[in-house]
Amino acid sequence: MPIQSIHNYCHSAANASCAGTSSCPPPLLPPLPCSSIASSSSASCTAHTLNNTNLNEDGTSISSYHRPFLRSALARSLYDRMMREEQLRKLDKSKWYKCNLDILPSHLKSLFVEMSGDEDTDRFIESCYQKSDWFLTHLYHSVARSFLNLFMTSTSINGLLGRGSMFVFSRNQFTTLYEEVDSRTSKENSCLLDLGAGDGRVTEVMAPFFKTTYVTEVSPVMRKILSKKGYKLLDVSSWDSDSFPSFDLISCLNLLDRCDRPLDILQSMTKKVKPDGRIIIALVFPLSQYVESTPDHRPVQVLNVSGETFEEQLISLENNVLIPAGIEIIKWTRLPYICEGDLDLSFYWLHDVVLVLKKKPSESSTN
Repeated sequence: MPIQSIHNYCHSAANASCAGTSSCPPPLLPPLPCSSIASSSSASCTAHTLNNTNLNEDGTSISSYHRPFLRSALARSLYDRMMREEQLRKLDKSKWYKCNLDILPSHLKSLFVEMSGDEDTDRFIESCYQKSDWFLTHLYHSVARSFLNLFMTSTSINGLLGRGSMFVFSRNQFTTLYEEVDSRTSKENSCLLDLGAGDGRVTEVMAPFFKTTYVTEVSPVMRKILSKKGYKLLDVSSWDSDSFPSFDLISCLNLLDRCDRPLDILQSMTKKVKPDGRIIIALVFPLSQYVESTPDHRPVQVLNVSGETFEEQLISLENNVLIPAGIEIIKWTRLPYICEGDLDLSFYWLHDVVLVLKKKPSESSTN
């Protein structure tokens, strides 16, 4: 589940690799919602003040800084980047995990699990800082992408180049949400299905708790990577058939907003999860559906989610999507959806709602 062209996402809502099947790879993490920062082209000015540079917790600007006179365009660019990196390191990341519980219904308020950054999160971010300095590597990736885009999807290109990993949750965050870990791993036939597993980085967080791990993936390049990691590949168009087993956990991480038929995926998950099994969904808010494979990039099935704030969209998601699908929220949290950056910024993030769900028992089973 790697990153893709970051700045393209700003203008097109995402260049996600999704083939419009019943299972697609998750979106590749887009950038901050901050404006693009360009250095002045005039060498005659004695100083230049850059707006939209200091970063708030959500990536928006909070102030500006004064840049000294630098005649070289390269020097100006490097100075601007240094200032952005300084602001990024000062960012209050604790706000990534906060929600305004006062405006939520009581049941959602009681089901909220507040997380915080941990060693795994810090380790991933630190690796992003290190990789962002690989100037020649970024230059090579840029040139290679412009050529490979002619005949490959963004996901396949990223898999081929081995670039742009993403981070959804740490091991501790996962086990906090999925409390059934101990009981599931004690079963000889416990199994996980990760839909749209990408390069398997997030799958690796969950897989150790299960005897068998199944994955789906559209990209041929990513499928080869997953196969080398020992995961059992299922076809994206038939993973929900009766010939495959039911699963203790089905994960659907940042996938529903990039698929042609997200409502069909929800129904398939309720069909294939075990009666006492769980579903984990991650979804970026504000919701913006985008399908790379269709000419107009619009999905066939629209997720009926409305609202201006994170909390309002969560309420709408539950009432308009999850309840009609026969799915009940067990617990939920807010986490940053982080991905490796580029020469402009070391890493980028969006805001994920991560929900642990179970299917509601049918009326016949309760009678």
